[in-house]
Amino acid sequence: MITRTRLAAGACALLAALVGGMAFPAGASAGEPTGEDAPKVDLVLDVSGSMRTRDIDGGTRMAAAKQAFNEVLDATPEEVQLGIRTLGADYPGDDRKTGCKDTAQLYPVGPLDRTEAKTAVATLSPTGWTPIGPALLKAADDLDGGDGSKRIVLISDGEDTCAPLDPCEVAREIAAKGIGLTIDTLGLVPNTKMRQQLSCIAEATGGTYTSVEHTEELTDKVNQLVDRAADPVVTPVATEGADACAKAPTLKSGLYTDREEFGQQRWYRVDVAPGQELRASVSVGADRAVNPSYGVLLRAVTVHGREIVRGEAAGNGRTDVLSTGLRYPKAESDDEDDAAAEAVCLQVTNSFSVASGVKTTPGLPLELTVDVVDGPGDSDDVAAFGLGRGWWLLGLLVLVGFVAGLLWGWLSRWRFAIWRTN
Repeated sequence: MITRTRLAAGACALLAALVGGMAFPAGASAGEPTGEDAPKVDLVLDVSGSMRTRDIDGGTRMAAAKQAFNEVLDATPEEVQLGIRTLGADYPGDDRKTGCKDTAQLYPVGPLDRTEAKTAVATLSPTGWTPIGPALLKAADDLDGGDGSKRIVLISDGEDTCAPLDPCEVAREIAAKGIGLTIDTLGLVPNTKMRQQLSCIAEATGGTYTSVEHTEELTDKVNQLVDRAADPVVTPVATEGADACAKAPTLKSGLYTDREEFGQQRWYRVDVAPGQELRASVSVGADRAVNPSYGVLLRAVTVHGREIVRGEAAGNGRTDVLSTGLRYPKAESDDEDDAAAEAVCLQVTNSFSVASGVKTTPGLPLELTVDVVDGPGDSDDVAAFGLGRGWWLLGLLVLVGFVAGLLWGWLSRWRFAIWRTN
């Protein structure tokens, strides 16, 4: 049992390494990590009247948020510029127009004075409406400027009360600006509608949604997101794919962005020399409402149109981003005539569709990762234990089993003969 567990763990680790190698290229010449500017985080806290509810660890939702904020402020890395914005904190009345403007910067985004920030948080009291959309627009302005990472962490216990300014559409508008801003959302004791709304906000910008029901969970998750903001930022390089392989731009290893219209094909070229391996992955995001049931196809073909390998993925409307990838190792050759690099064409196709009335332009945001690395050698080929070169191992196991069977049969007959003699 222990041996099986170790083998399973080793297999999982190997798979993770393979996937990681495809998804995150090393030594990219395009889309290199930047992060010269300090990373910025804006914590956006819902302070609406519903935060008085006492259903988190015996206390109010507001008390849980304050405790979590105090611990997060203590643990915030020195290099992170952090700010705090509130929504629903100041207007207690019933006028909807006024309530939907109730968002304010409690602590400006910048170098953190922990004592001052904690004092500001201590003054908060659950008050009014839940203008999530307006708060996100203002938070994006709070983080404007600089090339470092930008992250909004939204903490709310209810859905937006200020429609028709749909916060999900606001998040998509922010993503379409291409300013590299990520929105993560945390739902306190969520219901179905709130979960759907907060998930949509997060997915529109490549962020995450987390359901939280305990103070410790809230503290841990916010700490994790603030720490993540300090990681180096990879800035994608804008490119423009062609409608045919012959016209396609030639890409080096790196991270690229493009736009692809509904049902369109985009072509790119990559040079792969003998002994190298091409690893490519693509993600297509639905930055507007799309019909359920869609797919993304990534193909590697020769310049003559012969398919080499493909990767494909299908979705059913539960996520705003669909990804797939492929690998193509080009074998080494002893023929000097075959020593030149091969031009491999990458084709990206999507089957997204929209209902009537939904804008089809600009195209859907596309992110393409290209990595050309040294191919696996004889000594470190991870496929050496697969069917390609593993028949010797299978044959050895069969031989060992056969010999063991003969020995067991002979031993059994010998013991039976002794028993009859006695």
